[in-house]
Amino acid sequence: MANHLTYKDNTFRVGDSVQVHQLVREGDKERLQIFEGILIAVRGRGQDQSFTVRKIAAGAIGVERIWPVHTPKVVAIKLKRTGVAHRAKLYYLRTRKGKTATRLKERTEKPAPPVKAVVKKPAVKKSPPKKISPKKPAPKKVSKTKKK
Repeated sequence: MANHLTYKDNTFRVGDSVQVHQLVREGDKERLQIFEGILIAVRGRGQDQSFTVRKIAAGAIGVERIWPVHTPKVVAIKLKRTGVAHRAKLYYLRTRKGKTATRLKERTEKPAPPVKAVVKKPAVKKSPPKKISPKKPAPKKVSKTKKK
């Protein structure tokens, strides 16, 4: 399941609060309409990818809109706030009321651990290995026992 989308080199994840700038045509005129809400679902891949954004409108009414990612009507998608989501689809937000329907815990990126400086030790010249000569056989011991 897809839980992120890439739009013009920006990556958005499910749970992020986004602004979608949509081109609206009314008669001969064109204008930008901004839809701001939580990215609750991403489906498909490639040219078929689409995403769903949910917002709470006036009167505590939830409004969801679905856009294809590669449509010319979407002019821009801006990230307002990152959110923590442990699911690929946040459909459970539909049953929530008030702030809990619009707020997710904010995602904080963990800072990278500090890089330890690597100090190179000066090279120590090693003497060439000593040549080891083959062992000479030990001299035979003569026993000095008396024969009877």
